[in-house]
Amino acid sequence: MQQLTEIRWHARAGQGAVTAAKVVAETALAADQYMQAMPEYGPERMGAPIKAFTRISKVPIEIHCNIENPDIVVVLDDSLLEIVNVADGLVDDGVIVVNTCTPPAEVRARLSMPANARVACVDASGIALDTIKRDIPNTPMVGALIKLTGVVDMEAFKSLLAKNLSKKFGQEMIDANWASVDRAFEEVTVA
Repeated sequence: MQQLTEIRWHARAGQGAVTAAKVVAETALAADQYMQAMPEYGPERMGAPIKAFTRISKVPIEIHCNIENPDIVVVLDDSLLEIVNVADGLVDDGVIVVNTCTPPAEVRARLSMPANARVACVDASGIALDTIKRDIPNTPMVGALIKLTGVVDMEAFKSLLAKNLSKKFGQEMIDANWASVDRAFEEVTVA
């Protein structure tokens, strides 16, 4: 991992992007790294487009603003591709991970992005529906993110996820979320 990794999350309110941004940051913190996680809300209603941001660094982070030039962009709802320029500011060798059934080459063709950037796709909503029985694609998207970038350790993430979920849910829901992370890790495709 480079000195500073910046992740911008695009989603609709209620899809768990803010939670995912925080849990990824907390996983980095547990690995003795520095981190920031913050949301940016527009109209506060279910389904409204939102952004969240995560910074992870081996050294103290001295900037405190939204991320303009992300290394990684995570898109939890592919309908946002039509209304938000998710590739805006993406670094030349960045990666965009999209929750979609569309092949990565087709998604790439729809985006204006750097030539060296990668596009990855995974059906996180389908995985979430199969495993946790709800269309909340945040945990499968983190599984895909880990596969593509290694930004945090998979076992550390799953351990922290279990700790957080155990506050509200039983082992069955924890196991379902772990399964969603593992499936997305295996099923993500890249162009």
